[in-house]
This record gives sequence, structure tokens and C-alpha cells, in this order.
Amino acid sequence: MRLTATATPAIGRTAGSATGNALAGTGRLLRFALRRDRVRIPVWLAALALGSVWTAAAFGDIYPTAAARQTTAATMNTPAGLAFTGPAHYLTDYHYGSIVSHQLLGFVVVFVGIMSVLLVTRHTRTEEETGRAELIRAAAVGRHAQLAAALILAVAVNVALGILLALGMGALGLEGMTWEGSLLYGAAYAAAGITFAGVAAVAVQITAHSRGASGMGIAVVGAAYLVRAAGDSADSALSWASPIGWAQQTFPYLDNRWWPLLLNLATAAVLAAVGFALSLRRDLGAGLRAARRGRPAASRLLTTLIGFALRLHRGMLIGFAVGMLLLGASYGPFLGDIEEMFRDIQVLQDALANLGGTTVTDAFIAMVMTVFTIVATIHVVLTTLRPRAEETSGRAEAVLATALSRTRWLASHLAVALIGGPAMLLLSGLALAATGAPTTSDPDLFAKTMAASAAYIPALWTTAGLTVALVGWLPRATALAWVYVGYIAVTGYLGMILRLPTWLTSLSPFSHIPRLPVEDLTWTPLLALTAIAAALVALGLYGFRHRDLETK
Repeated sequence: MRLTATATPAIGRTAGSATGNALAGTGRLLRFALRRDRVRIPVWLAALALGSVWTAAAFGDIYPTAAARQTTAATMNTPAGLAFTGPAHYLTDYHYGSIVSHQLLGFVVVFVGIMSVLLVTRHTRTEEETGRAELIRAAAVGRHAQLAAALILAVAVNVALGILLALGMGALGLEGMTWEGSLLYGAAYAAAGITFAGVAAVAVQITAHSRGASGMGIAVVGAAYLVRAAGDSADSALSWASPIGWAQQTFPYLDNRWWPLLLNLATAAVLAAVGFALSLRRDLGAGLRAARRGRPAASRLLTTLIGFALRLHRGMLIGFAVGMLLLGASYGPFLGDIEEMFRDIQVLQDALANLGGTTVTDAFIAMVMTVFTIVATIHVVLTTLRPRAEETSGRAEAVLATALSRTRWLASHLAVALIGGPAMLLLSGLALAATGAPTTSDPDLFAKTMAASAAYIPALWTTAGLTVALVGWLPRATALAWVYVGYIAVTGYLGMILRLPTWLTSLSPFSHIPRLPVEDLTWTPLLALTAIAAALVALGLYGFRHRDLETK
């Protein structure tokens, strides 16, 4: 008998990687990812591209004269103004192209980074966490195929976004918005988004949970924005430590410098290589960071239903709380300069006048409350949809197999949304008042701001009620909740500036809220929205109790 020895791959390497076939199946996984995200990707692209182009088109009416543009440039040339927008160099020639790059690029690119992080996480770590990656890897699929497909998808989506932005901005034909600048403007978004896709490629190797990986990636996006803001406000080289700063240093429509984007692409390539290397050092479904050992016994709070829900939402609550505090603090320093900033901008003057405010500062507070409410709404929807994620992952089945009722379980998560969302809104109002008080002489600023924040709470509850109704009756259509959030954001944030028709904006619950402090407090719409929210919550709980539970 003749014995044949069979070589065994080294630990940490697969047979596929040993034979140079670590990318086998990448094309099929990429097509599968495109099939799964056939709705998600177009929604992202449409929201980012159309929102940016639409806002840029409105600048023609917002800043109709050179005097209005120069007044805005002068008011932006403060540490607070530069932190909120971008480098002071844009202010040297403040035509429409400079305005678009200065006011939009550094802000919208944050959402592009979030999109890239979520795309990569969804098609890598989420696949491992749900067990689908194990089934796929059992076939003829290379070790690196899944990460490679996710990165290729993220790159393709960002390039598509860059093309759409370039075409849209170039077609506007506004003063200073050349085609060369438009191509660079779109490329800046694409390069920054690709950089954050590389960040996600590393983050998914560190933790075993998709939410943790997404949180890490989004935290890096936020840190990049803060570093950029700190550098620009002090006019220092610190801006060059941020991928967002690199994109802004291209100065589209002004200097048209392409070379800073090489920093974005080089960093993305290095991060992707690190991600591939780290993936060889861990087991499938595991992370490089070892899981912490839990306590021998659960705390008294964790044994309660609401305590268990709070533990699941703890990370998101902390993250949103910090973000809302920073958001409120970013607007506060502007309060003392609002009168001068908006003096020559007729469109904004008309929009503020329609609010009926006695002062421009009060009207500005009413306007920024819309921004705070949109972010708080995102938290409410995320929290309310968490039970659906627990259900689809199979974890809810184990919990509900006990004596715990479905209604109480869903209600515990809903309670976090109904209390946490308003808490976020009040935090942003508190930060706005605290940072704005030194710039104004209004003794009632705190009272006005907190009342304006609290007025939107019934609208948040209505959105939570609509979301839980979808969870209870149309669980496969819960994406409609995000469509509604997008509708609220567009009509609320740009409705007055773009002069949208009343019938279109009135479908949002936020349009019925009295805009404190410039309007009188009326209880009728607040009570009506609260009643609608209660009815939707009851409807959702009833539907969830009587429908079939998705099991694994």
C-alpha cells in the first residue's frame, strides 16, 4: 500500500488563500450585494445627490447679489463660522461655486462617510453575525471574497455619487460653477467616501458585532469632522489630519487642486490592505477584540424588562446624546451674529418673516429646532426598529420563549424611544442656549429654547407610533419609516427656503407644531398629535401580538 501525504494549510490561512484563490467568488458576491441593495443604494444616491443639487440651486435666490454674498462671507469669517463650514480660503472669492464647496462639502460628506461605513458593514460583519457568511464560505468562495466584494461595491457607489454630483452641479450654470470645478467637487465626495469604506474594512475585523463595527466607523467619521472643524476654526494645519479636511483642501471652483485626493485614496488603500491582513488573524464570526467576560450575576436593573432594553440601547443613547450636544453647541455661537448675517439675504428674511418672529434671533431658534428634531427623529426610528432587528436575527425568539409577553417586550423598546428621543431634543436645546447665552443679552434665552424643544415631543411620538405600526402590521415594509424620515427632513429643513407648497409640507407632523418662540403656544395640535401617536402605538402593539413571529 502506498501512502500519500496531504499538506495542511497553516493556521490562520485557508486552502484558497494558500493557492492564490482567496478572491474566488468575488464577482458573484458583488452581484448578490447589488441585488440585495437594489432599493437601498438608489435611495442613498438620490437623497445625497438631489439634496445637494437642490440646495445649490437655491443659493441663487438666497444670495442674489454680490453684496449679499460678501456680507455672508464676512459673517462666516469667525472661528464658529469656519468650524461649521470650512477653510477661510473659500471666503477670498465668495461666488456661488465657493459657497457650494464651503457650506455643503464639509457637511454632506459626513453622510457620505456614514453611507460607506454602513455598506461595508452590512455585507461583511452582518453576514457573519447572522450566519449567512458561514454558508457562503462553505462553497467555492475565497477567504477575502466577501470583504473585496463589499469594498468594490462601496467604491462603485461613491464613484456613481461623484458622477451624479458633477453632472448636477455643472448643469446649474451658476456663477463660478465651472465643469472642471464640478468634476472635482464630485471627486472629493467619492474620494472621502472611499476613505471611510477603508475605515469600515478595519472596523469589521475588530468586533464580532455589526452594530459595534458600524459604531466604530461612524465614530471615526464624527472624529474626522471635529478635527477638521477644530483646524479650520483656528486656521491651523490640524485640518490636514482629517480625511474630510483633505477633501475640502481641494478648493473646488476656486483653486481646483486635485492632489489632496491622493491622500484619501492612498489612505483607503492602506486601510483596505490592513483589513485583509487582519481578517487572516481571526476566526469566522469572531473579532480581534476578545469579548469581555460578563458578571457572574446580572444586576438588579438588568433583570427588569426596561433595564434589559436600556442595556441593548445603551451605546446608541450615549452616541446620540454626545452628537446632539455637539450639534446644539455648533449653532449657539451664531446667535449673536444672526441679525448681521441675514440682513442682506432676502429669501431667508422672507422665510423668517413668515414665522412671525419679533426678532431674527427668535426666528433662527425656531428654524434650527427643525434640524435638531430631524436628528432626534432618526434616533427614535432606530430605537423603535430594534425589536424588528432582534426578531430577524433570531434573538427575540429565545427571549419570547419565556413567560414574557410580546406586548411587554415590544413596549419596553418603545419606551426607550418615547423617552430617549425627547431627551435628545432637550439636550440639543440646552447646548444651544448654553453656548448662545454669552453672545446675546436675552435673559429668557434658556426658557425660550427649552420650550421650543419640548414643543416637538408629540411629533416625535407620532413618528415612533407610525414606525411601531409598521413593525406590528407590515414588518417587511419597515423601510417605509426611513422614507418618511427623508420626507420630514426635506420638507422641514428646506420647505421654507425652497417655498414648497403647503399641501406637501402639511403631511409632516412637524409642520403642525407651533414654532416657539416666535409663535404662541397652542395646545390643540400638540394634544391631537399625542392622541394620534397613542392610537398608532396601540395599533402596532395589537398587530405585533397577533401576527406570526419570524423564527430561525
